[in-house]
Amino acid sequence: MTEAPFSAWDVWIPRQQMSQAQWQADMRPLIVHVIHRLQVGGLENGLVNLINRLPAECYRHAIVCLTDYTDFARRIETPDVPVFALHKRAGKDPASYLRLWRLLRRLRPALVHTRNLATLEAAVVASLAGVPCRIHGEHGRDVQDLDGSNRKYNALRRFCRHFVQHYITVSRDLAQWLQSSIAVPGEKISPICNGVDADKFHPLDEIHPLARDFPFGAEDWVIGTVGRMETVKNQTSLARAFIRLCADSRLRQRARLVLVGEGSLLPEVRRLLEQAGLLENCWLPGKRDDIASIMRGLDVFVLPSLAEGISNTILEAMASGLPVVATHTGGNPELVRQERTGLLVPVNDDAALAHALRRYVEDAGLQARHGQAARDTIEKNYSLACMVTNYHRVYARCLERAGIRKET
Repeated sequence: MTEAPFSAWDVWIPRQQMSQAQWQADMRPLIVHVIHRLQVGGLENGLVNLINRLPAECYRHAIVCLTDYTDFARRIETPDVPVFALHKRAGKDPASYLRLWRLLRRLRPALVHTRNLATLEAAVVASLAGVPCRIHGEHGRDVQDLDGSNRKYNALRRFCRHFVQHYITVSRDLAQWLQSSIAVPGEKISPICNGVDADKFHPLDEIHPLARDFPFGAEDWVIGTVGRMETVKNQTSLARAFIRLCADSRLRQRARLVLVGEGSLLPEVRRLLEQAGLLENCWLPGKRDDIASIMRGLDVFVLPSLAEGISNTILEAMASGLPVVATHTGGNPELVRQERTGLLVPVNDDAALAHALRRYVEDAGLQARHGQAARDTIEKNYSLACMVTNYHRVYARCLERAGIRKET
């Protein structure tokens, strides 16, 4: 196309098929999703999955990034979804909210869906811009406020709740926290767990192969985790637990550790493993886009986080037929059923984590039973189709109440 839609804005449109005039004349309700940055992450992956699977005849979509976007936007399969970047500066940047207000006045969405604390003030801007429906999603607390008790943040949340008509949380834990700490009425909250693509994430078989460069074989017993290597994800605890496990010379011969991801903790994790003489037992491939095929090489998945909303990687591991050892925090107990699909351990307890891992390496039957139960749980309760249906229901209800469309 020769036309440059929204040329006054920093915008990119994957799979563009419409002209600007055609897009703006489209009568389907427009949902504007406001996020901090479009990049690799659980929240962002859930957003893209949602846009790709919501009924195309019901909605149009646009994504507004307060800061910027990356080539992760290429994962959007639905045509004509503009991705805007407002380039908000760190800290307070009033001019960015003026840019957002002007953009919303131009787009005239039926519904704005903000996500997490970083975008909460955008709900106020949306109200001032005349957006009739405003939904806010809580996907997990800020890294500086893991227990949700920060007075300054909660004061902001209480102020902004007057501009939010409905909340979506990815866990019951977050829903209960909104009610108890922010005084959001329960009827204004819809807990909707993330869904997982159970066709993509699947146990190893002839149809679903292993990653080609996976370095370990069938004789190895492989523990693994996937995630940003940042403080909240706490991969150092897993490294220390692995070192404890390998203090047993028998286990050291066959135990292997896979740590997928990049971030500020990577040098410390590498140093710990190197000092223990275990780097040869480990694989640290950095950021990868073939997580499903890597999962199929694991025997046990571990999530040692300090805090979580609902973990997409736990869901992906369960869909891959893996038992999960996770810390007892946030939404983890909602996914990992103790002694059924995995084991829960206290946060930052390296000894308890090592003990849980030892149970699996010493009891192959327990590992197999928990892995199969995990896969069965995904197929029954955590499909992408179920997640999309629940979001569609909330969107339709909010639009109906605003007189924009009837609920379907």
